Amino acid sequence: MNARVTDPKAGEASVVAMPRLEKSAPAVEAPETALPPPAAEIAQPAAAPKKRNGGRMLLMFGVPLLLVAGGGWFWLTGGRFEDTDNAYVQQAKVSLSADVAGRVSGVEVAENQTVRAGDVLFTLDPQPYQIALSQANAALATARVNVEQLKVSYGTAQAQLKSSEDTLAIRKAAFDRQSTLVTQGINANATLDDTKLAYQQAQSSVDLANQQVAAATAALAGNPDIPTDTHPTVLAALAAVDLAERNLSKTTVVAPSDGVVANVSSLNVGQFIAAGTTIASLVESQATWVQANFKETQLAELKVGQPVDIHVDAYPGVLHGTVDSLGAATGSEFSLIPAQNATGNWVKVVQRLPVRIALPNDPELAMLKTGMSATVSVDTGRSTLDKMMSK
Repeated sequence: MNARVTDPKAGEASVVAMPRLEKSAPAVEAPETALPPPAAEIAQPAAAPKKRNGGRMLLMFGVPLLLVAGGGWFWLTGGRFEDTDNAYVQQAKVSLSADVAGRVSGVEVAENQTVRAGDVLFTLDPQPYQIALSQANAALATARVNVEQLKVSYGTAQAQLKSSEDTLAIRKAAFDRQSTLVTQGINANATLDDTKLAYQQAQSSVDLANQQVAAATAALAGNPDIPTDTHPTVLAALAAVDLAERNLSKTTVVAPSDGVVANVSSLNVGQFIAAGTTIASLVESQATWVQANFKETQLAELKVGQPVDIHVDAYPGVLHGTVDSLGAATGSEFSLIPAQNATGNWVKVVQRLPVRIALPNDPELAMLKTGMSATVSVDTGRSTLDKMMSK
């Protein structure tokens, strides 16, 4: 509880003597309330923040300058490589089909089987084409016989012409004698008519024989001594035989090159195949390249022969290649329906140009499959500083 203190009244106050402390005893000071330090003492520590402010200024201005200088150095020395992840492994794909129609009699390969050039893939029933070859050979023999007959006909025409010419000579001599006798008055003019008629008939026979010789010569292609196998009829028959032999050979379908066969699961024995119908595919493994689609803004420094580093997503490590060629046009130009930009509603889109990157002929590249994604980096050999200095 609070005690209330009142002033003493007069006569009630008394003096109380306090004992004196000895000098040897240490004086016990009463605790004093902490007072704020003098202003001089407060101002003295203010010198330390000045040092910290200098460091702050160094950090505030030095670090950004260092970053700007480093960024500028990287920018000037950079720009040497052109990169894109729009790249894919490519291999030639061959559509397998039969050149002739027929029914499948045998399938010699399985799905994803590796084959060599010349390996049998499947066969068609050869019997219809064997019959066609026999017919062609028979037609060839007939053509040769016909040519020989034409040669005989030519000889007959020549003999007929010779006989007609001899008869004409005899008739002409008889006509001349009769004309002389009539002129001399020995014979009458009536006797000259029979001789003259016989002479004219002989002349007509010679003319007819000449036509027959000409016809026989034309039948022999204008050359009576033509070899039999060079006659046009025989040549046509020989071509028919060659075609029949070719069709018969095409009943056996072989691999055109080394590669991997795909999409043969639907090929079955007994299936009828029309000529030219695609029934399987062959992915060639001999030639592998990378098609990188670079933006048109990246093409200024790309040149044929520049080295390229290739990272394939499916496999670790780095592959090395070279720029083989630049596409003739952008990808949109080869699309089925090219973009029509001559309209009012047009938005500029950066186009991409296909760049072919050649790979070395290395057996290790057999791991690559067509269609795999890749990332390529082309070393142009010129940094941003080099480009600025060349301007």
